[in-house]
Amino acid sequence: MGNRYGLEIRTATGADAPGLAALMEAAGRAVPAHDLADRLDALRYASGTALLALEWGPPSGVVVLHWYRALELPSPVAQVTLLLVGPEERRRGIGRQLLKAASQAARMAGCGTLQLLAPPDQPELLAFCEA
Repeated sequence: MGNRYGLEIRTATGADAPGLAALMEAAGRAVPAHDLADRLDALRYASGTALLALEWGPPSGVVVLHWYRALELPSPVAQVTLLLVGPEERRRGIGRQLLKAASQAARMAGCGTLQLLAPPDQPELLAFCEA
């Protein structure tokens, strides 16, 4: 999708599963790489996308976006269901760039609303949203 200051943001594929598994494990959300590969491939053919932030090695961050139709709205709604930046890569603008890319992907899918699901048990995500 884009490249800014050495940070590339692009759509994730099943081949990215090992690096994404390492990122998720470092953040305390372990998922086996083979499961991630299947899920990423399925997501590509459904109503959603997963975008990776990459610098020079494994992924620095990921955002997962799903969209759906709501009866009360004229255009689809997009929801960010996962926003994750590696613990060592935080506070460098990667999360903000991922959200910008997610917003662009939502617009390209025809969505008029973007929501971010932030569970109350994730204080760092809530703090990011408030900032």
